[in-house]
Amino acid sequence: MSEQKLQSQTVQTTGHAWDGDLQEYNNPLPAWWVYTFYATVIFSIVYWIIYPSWPIGKNWIGGVSKITYVNSEGETKTHSWNTRALLLKDLNKAAVEQKPYFDKVSAMSYEQIAKDPEMNGFILSSGKTLFADNCAPCHQAGGQGMVGFFPNLTDDDWLYGGSFDAIHTTLTGGRRGYMPSFNEVLEGGQIDQLANYVASLSGIQHDGAKAAAGNALFHGNAAACYVCHGSDAKGRKEIGAPNLTDNIWLWADVPATEAQGKVAVIRGVIANGLNKGVMPAWADRLSPEQIKVLTVYVHELGGGQ
Repeated sequence: MSEQKLQSQTVQTTGHAWDGDLQEYNNPLPAWWVYTFYATVIFSIVYWIIYPSWPIGKNWIGGVSKITYVNSEGETKTHSWNTRALLLKDLNKAAVEQKPYFDKVSAMSYEQIAKDPEMNGFILSSGKTLFADNCAPCHQAGGQGMVGFFPNLTDDDWLYGGSFDAIHTTLTGGRRGYMPSFNEVLEGGQIDQLANYVASLSGIQHDGAKAAAGNALFHGNAAACYVCHGSDAKGRKEIGAPNLTDNIWLWADVPATEAQGKVAVIRGVIANGLNKGVMPAWADRLSPEQIKVLTVYVHELGGGQ
């Protein structure tokens, strides 16, 4: 083998040596890796010039790239490129595109909107977005609610009424449900009797003798439950008192409880009362058109009234 070929196959060293035979190899990086590194450096410099980058005092390098859009008031806005400006552009584009539909919503009655196929499509898409942004955190994404906390909006049971006007009133002004605690008003045995009577209204297994005594308490002055829930126990929508005869449960998680524990769950609600049925008012948070869209959307979720 020639001397030149032998030298080409020999690993090069830096020339540093320790203890006579301990040497430092010189293994250069592959050319493709070096060129890639140079390319990333060039790319970063170009990026710093085009887009916002380094902070300078209380400001930053704004870059030469700009975002321009027309807002819903017809004003042209220009910002340095950044993700917030990009979001504003997308939001304003959507607002401009939807404005004619919101104008139609404002001019039409609820009944007209419900009968217009084109508007129904707009309500479905826009209402779903509004619901997801504002209502879903409590009522869940599909409107099914959560027993013990937030009403189910997909059934045909409406605490305050399911008409367009009732739903609009709920959204605009909010609601605050309340039920007093009976712990300090009734004895433990009487609360048991009331719980058995309420269970009997929905066909739940109960003690007949206690239910009979609970019936008298319900319609008498001692408990006076009929004042809110009505003498027929079917509730009063004007104050949000629920129907106790339809086996639809909001505050007591009866469906998820074993048979022997259902009366106990009802007893807990009667004994402790309720002060958590609070829904905020949306009049100051959403525009009248958005509330109108949400009204129709929620109305259709539960079939309305």
